[in-house]
Amino acid sequence: MKRKIRYAVVGLGHIAQVAVLPAFKNARSNSELVALVSSDKRKLKSLGKKYKVENLFSYEEYADLLKSGLIDAVYICTPNVDHKLYTVEAANAGIHVLVEKPLATTESDCLAMMNAVQKNKTKLMVAYRLHFEKANITASELIANGKIGEPRLFNSTFTYQLTDQDNIRLKQEKGGGPLFDIGTYCINASRYLFKEEPIEVFATVASHPRDDRFKEVEEMAAVTLRYPNAKLANFVVSFGTEASANFDVFGTKGALCLENAYEYTEDMTLTVTKKDKDQVREYKKRDQFAPEIVYFSECILNNKNPEPSALEGLADVKILNAIFKSAQSRKAVSLDQTNKRSRPHKGQMIMRPPHRKPKTVNVQSPHN
Repeated sequence: MKRKIRYAVVGLGHIAQVAVLPAFKNARSNSELVALVSSDKRKLKSLGKKYKVENLFSYEEYADLLKSGLIDAVYICTPNVDHKLYTVEAANAGIHVLVEKPLATTESDCLAMMNAVQKNKTKLMVAYRLHFEKANITASELIANGKIGEPRLFNSTFTYQLTDQDNIRLKQEKGGGPLFDIGTYCINASRYLFKEEPIEVFATVASHPRDDRFKEVEEMAAVTLRYPNAKLANFVVSFGTEASANFDVFGTKGALCLENAYEYTEDMTLTVTKKDKDQVREYKKRDQFAPEIVYFSECILNNKNPEPSALEGLADVKILNAIFKSAQSRKAVSLDQTNKRSRPHKGQMIMRPPHRKPKTVNVQSPHN
């Protein structure tokens, strides 16, 4: 019988409950959910029973779990600011780490995480689910193959109404705000579609003065990334407008649009326009989380370096921090030149069927 990688899911918030936990059914070929970690006893009891997981731990018992011999890897779904803590502790115990994006909120935290896994010879991957998703990979391949000529302009919006004022996404101390929460997707998409690294950023942020939701974090941000060879990427993210999750790429010979580009609960539509003629491709909703679990487990089993790696996560965090610096100074900020990162390609495409939306337990949804 083929060996399976045994996982603990750390943090049982919204993304864990609606996407990560159900994904293990579609990842059962090489992955097994064997433990849960949360400070909420109600969540542990209810979700443990639902997913037939007997090993239930509080955060205070996390070190005991890591030493128990029960697990090979953790999938970290905690607030952004806690990613470093649980990653470093796991790596020091010889446990592999799959962590939700962003990798962390500061470059120093990212480097500490990378140093810990390197020192302990464990693996670390950032959960960029779209690196395994067919519509996004197809868009990237079409652009790389010259379908729209030379790509010159990326435009994107990723927005929704976050109505719960107590949601952790509105707490600065938790690494909240739309830039860290959803801006990462736009940055990462522009990088893998252009297959370049940006060299300069200019950004502005805004919050309505009478909206109490945004006392600690920005309501919205508008960002321009300047790339080599006269390429520009523009995007807007917001927690205070009607929902949108699209990107457009305009080239010298055509244009490409992906609707619902960043969503995991909706169908996607990819449209390529050339000479006023549209070619439309439809992509049905599917499980986007099982593929990254399957892939990471294969990397562990076969001792391969995972991609998207921690370097990919660090690149986005550097850009995020430069965005905040630009917004504060109201000036453009130069970005350090980095080597081009390896990009998602069709060889990474993994497809799994969708699952039913599960009932959640004591959780804050971003779409209330």
